[in-house]
Amino acid sequence: MSKLSHQDLYSLEEYSRIRPEFRAKVMEHKKDRRVAIGEHAALYFEDTLTMQYQVQEMLRIERIFEAEGIQDELDVYNPLIPDGQNWKATFMMEYADVEERRHALARLIGVEKALWVQVEGFDKVHPVANEDLDRTTEDKTSAVHFVRFELTPEMAVAAKQGATIRAGISHPAYTEETVVSENVRNSLAGDLH
Repeated sequence: MSKLSHQDLYSLEEYSRIRPEFRAKVMEHKKDRRVAIGEHAALYFEDTLTMQYQVQEMLRIERIFEAEGIQDELDVYNPLIPDGQNWKATFMMEYADVEERRHALARLIGVEKALWVQVEGFDKVHPVANEDLDRTTEDKTSAVHFVRFELTPEMAVAAKQGATIRAGISHPAYTEETVVSENVRNSLAGDLH
């Protein structure tokens, strides 16, 4: 997938005008990019469109219109776009109740390393996690982690040819797995070359 450049972005004025339609398009697209793993975990797979939306929203919120500031945002979000042989995702532990979340995150230290995806016929792939900064302390893990799953060329070919994809977590405090739905599998296959 190609990285975003200044030319891919709308001006603040134009984005303000098209934002409702663009946002609706992105929200519809994201439906095919989410994989729930049990009741409290989910992977939100990123791509060029999801990152364009993130950059546009940051520029809008921060009122950034100068080239240097725009480039700073691109530098933050471009690394989250898949490179053609991997999947990149925001991994979230989701608990609506604040107290339940606090207790769970204390038990889930290392959960991002226990996360995996598996293309049918191949070994599980554990992610490279939090390349930007460590998100775990000795007392708890973060509810949000940024992960990258590196695939072999053979895995990528199999995924593009329709192989089943599974995702899961094998952690003492949280063990779940799921088969990725066909619409999400097709979307993820589109990230690969």
